[in-house]
Amino acid sequence: MIAYLDLPSGLSGDMFLGCLVDAGWPLEALQATLSLLPLPTGSWSVRAETVHRGPLRATLVTVATAEAHHHRGLAEIEALIETADLPPSVRAGAIGVFRRLAQAEARVHGVPVEQVHFHEVGALDAIVDIVGAMAGLHALGIEALYASAVPLGPGWVETAHGRLPLPAPATLELLAEVGAPTRPAPGPGELVTPTGAALLAQFARFGQPALRLQRIGYGAGQRDFPWPNVARLWLGEPADEPAPSPVVQIETNIDDMNPELYPAAVQRLLAAGALDAWLTPVQMKKGRPGVVLSVLAPADREADLAALILRETTTLGVRVHAVRRHEAGRELRTVETPYGRVRVKLKRLGEAVWGAAPEYEDCRQRAESHGVPVRLVYEAAQAAAHALCDHGLAERAGGPAPSWDVTS
Repeated sequence: MIAYLDLPSGLSGDMFLGCLVDAGWPLEALQATLSLLPLPTGSWSVRAETVHRGPLRATLVTVATAEAHHHRGLAEIEALIETADLPPSVRAGAIGVFRRLAQAEARVHGVPVEQVHFHEVGALDAIVDIVGAMAGLHALGIEALYASAVPLGPGWVETAHGRLPLPAPATLELLAEVGAPTRPAPGPGELVTPTGAALLAQFARFGQPALRLQRIGYGAGQRDFPWPNVARLWLGEPADEPAPSPVVQIETNIDDMNPELYPAAVQRLLAAGALDAWLTPVQMKKGRPGVVLSVLAPADREADLAALILRETTTLGVRVHAVRRHEAGRELRTVETPYGRVRVKLKRLGEAVWGAAPEYEDCRQRAESHGVPVRLVYEAAQAAAHALCDHGLAERAGGPAPSWDVTS
């Protein structure tokens, strides 16, 4: 699954969440994800409603928090996210967004990153926006995110640092860092927030892909403008079979590093754009136990990731070789079980389904809410998932497909 963010009126964190919810990610799943953060009970709430922005229907996600202008440093935010029981890629992606924000704020104000205290972007609602956006991309099975040119308009904004010109300086820094294309906005105002810019810088490739459209999600901005204040998320599969993007594998052998430091190194590699990272135990020369740190990465990220390995580990060098990989298509769907709805990941080759598996986190949450073993929920979801596979097999054999209940 790939997605394209069409930005006629810019992007903010809550607009991104609105797109994801409107595209099929249940609000309850967003709330369940946020409940995993170690935050005080009752300190936040999230609701979604259908609104109109001009003639267009869209989903408006509103985040309400009980704390006002809480100032947090980067280390505090990282610790908060790292201790949450979230999928590793969600934690790594969210931390990566906040690191980008910290670096942009440090450049704007001429201070070290360690001295940056987030104000508006460090408030609880921004943490909710960023963690929620990363979790939604993961839940919908979006493996590549593209975006249109970014509309930037004039004006002023009141911040904790005083009155600043638009686009906000941090927004410009974030977009400049990744060479984002811009275009004149349809009118004045802050159409792209620093949070929205950081999400784009972390996840998006700029340009419109060729895809087979499956559904569209509309996210509404909080304000009404003379034009429809919405962002649109197009979801689908690649329309053709493009040549695979160049991929490299970066590796190094390590036998003199504290094992407690490996998880942090892997997290940072994933946050910096690695496609995958893993550790393999080996026996080194002279019988010493060691670890091979391996990273799969886009070729254009080779230099940055190699430098990161050299900084984060004790190794003195890395080796790099080009690799080829073939990928099955993946799609996230939802099946009904006696314990509630559970997402399953479909494996597709062409138009046919060749496999499906339940999402463990959904099974665990349903098991907790019903007081049953996770195994029972997993088996129920597995049975529904098998129906999807049987449907695909029947299609390939030319026979009738069994009935199965699935919603997008």
